[in-house]
Amino acid sequence: MLNHFTLEYWIDVGWFVGRLKEVPGVFSQGESLEELEENIRDAYCLTMECELSHRMIVQTKEISVKRLE
Repeated sequence: MLNHFTLEYWIDVGWFVGRLKEVPGVFSQGESLEELEENIRDAYCLTMECELSHRMIVQTKEISVKRLE
């Protein structure tokens, strides 16, 4: 099955850094956009393998954070 996600990325000190918007915790980097895309796919696969092998139950909780002014 093919999943589709939004890659959010930026350039930080010459590196392409990014995350999958729909999958919290999946971040990676690369020297080019193409390398970032390859690395983020690997990071996603590793995350999913880990969750499946440990049968993790992910929970959520709303919290408040004070804004810096």
